[in-house]
Amino acid sequence: MIDPLSIFLLLLSASTPILFAALGELIVERAGVLNLGVEGMMITGALAGFAVAYVSGSPFLGFAAAATGGAAVSLLFAVLTQFLLANQVASGLALTLFGLGLAALFGKPFEGVKAPPMIPGPFRINWIVWLGLVMVPLIWWFLNRSRGGLILRGVGENHDAAHALGYNVRLVRIGAIAFGGAMAGIGGAFISIATVLQWTEGMTAGAGWIALAIVVFSNWTATGVLVGAWLFGGVTVLQLRLQAAGVKVPVQLLSMAPYLATIIVLVLISARQKFSRRAGGAAPGSLGQNFHALR
Repeated sequence: MIDPLSIFLLLLSASTPILFAALGELIVERAGVLNLGVEGMMITGALAGFAVAYVSGSPFLGFAAAATGGAAVSLLFAVLTQFLLANQVASGLALTLFGLGLAALFGKPFEGVKAPPMIPGPFRINWIVWLGLVMVPLIWWFLNRSRGGLILRGVGENHDAAHALGYNVRLVRIGAIAFGGAMAGIGGAFISIATVLQWTEGMTAGAGWIALAIVVFSNWTATGVLVGAWLFGGVTVLQLRLQAAGVKVPVQLLSMAPYLATIIVLVLISARQKFSRRAGGAAPGSLGQNFHALR
């Protein structure tokens, strides 16, 4: 018999890494920056968090280290795109490759060891899961009700106009990039510390790319990100349940189900935007465009 509560708790856990990474990328993109390096920041956070948690015995120190590591790596992207005005797409792809390579190099000593156990939160749900759920309304409020969110959105919509009004476009974007890196790092650490409980090379397994897709799926809204993350989490739980039930379907097909669902959703969104005028215009106006101050 299927227990709906246990299924929902599994869904929350499965969606948490994607939720953190996608919320961070949402802030980055609303500031007008397209950072395709989410996967690299997640794997860096997964290693940094696991290493510190294992050495210190404290998972919470591990998550703090993951946030710091993700933010530090993201600042490399910030230097390239905000100061050297490098192409954002190419820089993001380079950041992903850099993060994957860096984690593979320094993760060798931590293979085969277990992460320290975490104290469960209310209703025996991991504290980081609760934090992810709390971040959704906080980010919604920041983007829609705070002065800082209005400035960030203004920078993302038209960086030249924001600069003309006296706002420091570069500083706003660097702050957004660092926040996105910290959130991606926490998402990666959740996989290594709270889910898999060990370090494995390449353990993020494309989660960063799904987070990028979910930001588009959400129409750049915090509530949409939550729905997208839960959709991915639900598909993940479903394929795990089908595998456990011994369904006679190739395991490779079941494993690819979450990613296939993401592609289908993006195709449907693209079709909707093509045939419905009201669906367009959600992306920030200056998304992916480098800013160069003329004065």
